Amino acid sequence: QVQLVESGGGLVQPGGSLRLSCAASGFTFSTYPMRWYRQAPGREREFIAFISSTGGSTNYADSVKGRFTISRDNTKNTVYLQMNSLKPEDTGVYHCYAGASWGPGTQVTVSS
Repeated sequence: QVQLVESGGGLVQPGGSLRLSCAASGFTFSTYPMRWYRQAPGREREFIAFISSTGGSTNYADSVKGRFTISRDNTKNTVYLQMNSLKPEDTGVYHCYAGASWGPGTQVTVSS
């Protein structure tokens, strides 16, 4: 079955950076587009970033465009989210998504 496990979250000061990873198993990773979502406290889960199966196409929410970069390594069955210039409003649980399955998420807290 599809398994997605996120890692790399933590506490960071405003303006800092984090790199999230999502390790995938149980499906042919290289044939699936991947997405990152986040859920802030008291808010609905929102789309953050998309990457096509080959990595040739990406798309971002306006709120993170120019600060976040999604990438993937199909040899490692892993998708990444590089987050720069972090803001307090980026705080939340970050989930990866593929094939109608969600990972459990990794907590990101941006605070001074």
